[in-house]
Formats: sequence, structure tokens, C-alpha cells
Amino acid sequence: MPGQRVIEWLLEPEQPSVRYLTLTQLLGRKASDPDVREAKARIPREGWVADMLAKRDPGGWWVRNGAPMWPKYQSMNWNLLAMADLGASRSIPEVAASSELWMAKTPLKNGGVGALGNQGIGHLCFTGNMARALVKFGYADDPRTRKTLEWLVQTSHPQGGWSCWNFTDGPSKSRNLDSWEGLAAFAAYPRSKWSPTMKACVERASEFFLDHELHRQGDRYPPWYRFHWPTHYYYDILVGLDMLTALGYASDRRLAFALDHLKRKQRSDGRWNLAAHHPDWLDRAGTTSARWYAGHPNERPMSMTFERVGRPSKMITLTALKVLDRAG
Repeated sequence: MPGQRVIEWLLEPEQPSVRYLTLTQLLGRKASDPDVREAKARIPREGWVADMLAKRDPGGWWVRNGAPMWPKYQSMNWNLLAMADLGASRSIPEVAASSELWMAKTPLKNGGVGALGNQGIGHLCFTGNMARALVKFGYADDPRTRKTLEWLVQTSHPQGGWSCWNFTDGPSKSRNLDSWEGLAAFAAYPRSKWSPTMKACVERASEFFLDHELHRQGDRYPPWYRFHWPTHYYYDILVGLDMLTALGYASDRRLAFALDHLKRKQRSDGRWNLAAHHPDWLDRAGTTSARWYAGHPNERPMSMTFERVGRPSKMITLTALKVLDRAG
């Protein structure tokens, strides 16, 4: 399958989201292009976004009207994150209504959104993911989005990056590659809107990821080397590459290992497989999570799936091609 045939595969009409994203993000077509307009109009009516909207309660939630993150990975938070990845926007009335409910349920003390619980304090993975999705949905100029991004700056580590487990409004006391969502939110946020403090925060965080070559931290963790979608709040090398190349670091030599890994994963027909669904390694014998879920079967996450593991993935292939295009 030569390169052009891979593009034709991504442009197939069955998934208008993938077609729309390929036209705009990979082929550089403008919003006024007739093919772009046609694909965008079909997003809420056909394909994966339409499937999610069909499961949405008229009240705006999925599964139950509770905390947006639960149950994993079927509730409001996870559906909206996936829809943002798939090119949905607030121009879809159901997306706008659910986004407003999402924000109403999670106010931060500073006026932003993305708090867990009733204390008005964010959680870095949840808050960063929410900020990124809201920008993609078209809320970049909403004051609530701006306040959320300011909170991410405030809670970043002084040397750059974030911790997954920072439950205060102060700076993170540690940092790790798994806490990528804050940086990805800024990768989505238009650079023209960055304040000087945002710019400095992004530069420090990017250096942290680059210094670790997107994979060197602690013991080797196999899920980082597998490609997933939806990513939810999990990290892997492709997540890191997409984020860092979008931020303008595509030519940085410290991405060499990650880019080589991406190329090695490409199939002979030019596509990439979906390697696993999240939560990856949930049932690994002896792990804390496996033991906990064995004793709490009703709390066990249900994977959100769109494509088959071990088979060519349109979302992974699209992201990989965007990364390689940025890297020249």
C-alpha cells in the first residue's frame, strides 16, 4: 500500500472524522474547501462521534449523571475527550450542551474548570485533558479555558513538567512523563494567545520531556512503547511525539529514539496497528490494580474501543503521519 493508498484509506467516507482530520491536518485543506465542509457536516451524523452521541442522555451525560470521570471509561469525560480528538466542536448542539455541563460540574477556585471533588482543586491529568478538549471544541477564547491554563502554569514544577498526583494549588513537587496532559493542552492552545508565563512554562516542560527522550524515566514500562487510541489520560511514545512536534521541536535530536521507534512500528503496507486498549496491563498478575479490581469487580473499568487491537488503526496512522510530516 504505497503512500497515496494510505491517504486514500484515511479518506474513506465511512469515518467522516478521520476524513475531516486527514483533509485539514495532513493535507492542509482549508475550512472553506467543499470536501472539508462536507466531511465536517457528517461528523455528528455518521461514524464514531455519531455512535457516542447515540448513547448520550438528553440531559447531557453518559451512563449516569454523576462525577464526569466515573464510571471509567464510559462516562462524560471519556466520551468528550474522544470527540475532541475526532474533530467534533461546539457547533454540534449536543457537544456544546455536554461541554457546559462538564464545566458546570468541575469549577476551579480561580474561575477555571477541571476540579475533582467539591474543593475546587484541579487534578493535573483531568484538568489538562479538559483544557485541551475545550480548546479543540472551540472554547479557546472562553475565560474559563484561560483560567484553567493559568492554573496549569501555577501548578507546574519549577523546573518544568507536572506530577500526576498534585492535589494542591501550588507547584508540583515532582514531575514525570506520565503527566503529559498540561503540556498537550498548550500544544492545542493557539500560540498567539500564550502569555509570557505560559511560554516559559511550556519551554521548561518541553525540556523535561526532551531530556528524557520521551521514554527514559525509571524502569522500562512496556505500555509506553505501544500505541493506543483513545489515549484517555495515559502516556506512550506516540503521545509524546505528537505533542512535542506540534510544539515545534520536530528537529530536536533528542526525539531521535522516539522517531526511530515510530518508524520501526510501521507496517510494510505503510500503516500502523493499534497495539492495545486502555487500561493497558490492568490484569498483570501481582499488580496493585489487578488485586484491587479483583476485590471490587463493580468498579472495574470498561474499555472504550473503536478499532481492533492488532489491526491497522486509522487514528494511529493519522497521528503517525502527522508526526513524520512535521519531522520532515
